[in-house]
Amino acid sequence: MKQLRYTVIVLIIMSLCSGCALFGKNKEFQPFDASALDNIAPGKSTATDITALFGAPTEVVKMSNGNAYIYKRSVSKGTGVWLILVSFGNFERQHDQIVFFFNNKDILTHFGKSLHAEKASYGFPF
Repeated sequence: MKQLRYTVIVLIIMSLCSGCALFGKNKEFQPFDASALDNIAPGKSTATDITALFGAPTEVVKMSNGNAYIYKRSVSKGTGVWLILVSFGNFERQHDQIVFFFNNKDILTHFGKSLHAEKASYGFPF
């Protein structure tokens, strides 16, 4: 009888500790080629040159003295653990963004970049 009781207790503990784990990754678009930025020169590069290197911009902002082309990319990574009674999760998203500013003649005046998408990491969910 005691053997049966211990077996039942062990089975209950094992069932309460069972669960599943999840690892996920989501990439929005392909990452930027940072070496392509070396081919860009303010005052010489045009909007046509930029779209040839990076494709269509994510967003175009009309300004009084020209346009701004905004390119955005992101990488998301997540982890999760589901137990019968408790669930834990962790989610991280990092972004790449490049903004090109053009004058009224579509000549590049300046640009800014923030390249952090590849720094997204999986983490412990607790």
